[in-house]
Amino acid sequence: MYIEFDDSMKITTIQQVFNDVFPFLKIQFFEKDLNINGIIATRRHISNGNRKLIEFRPILHDAYNIVIKPEMTVCELEEKFNKLYKLHTQIFRRSGNVWLETTVTDAWTLMEQNRQGEMISAQIGMAKSSVA
Repeated sequence: MYIEFDDSMKITTIQQVFNDVFPFLKIQFFEKDLNINGIIATRRHISNGNRKLIEFRPILHDAYNIVIKPEMTVCELEEKFNKLYKLHTQIFRRSGNVWLETTVTDAWTLMEQNRQGEMISAQIGMAKSSVA
């Protein structure tokens, strides 16, 4: 199974489809602000989910599609978005009721990240139910 995103999709649609396939993962987008030397000066969370990917394309004459497969690593996915769009992309993994950045485990596949999030969340859920 794979997911395909194109330039016409809204940020919220991408996030929802991604979360439907990987329920223990979350994808977040941040706008890049570059300084004069081309270095990222700041990152702003994209709060308007109705914006479309095309709004973040640096070159308007090329259309892009991004295909996401469960065996892709988090790093590969983030790099795809980061290279094609003026976006910084970050994947988060659920750990109970908390979302953790996957920066330390970016070499894991999306499938592995999702499975780990499911296992941790189940363990936390069992621990909470045994305390109650």
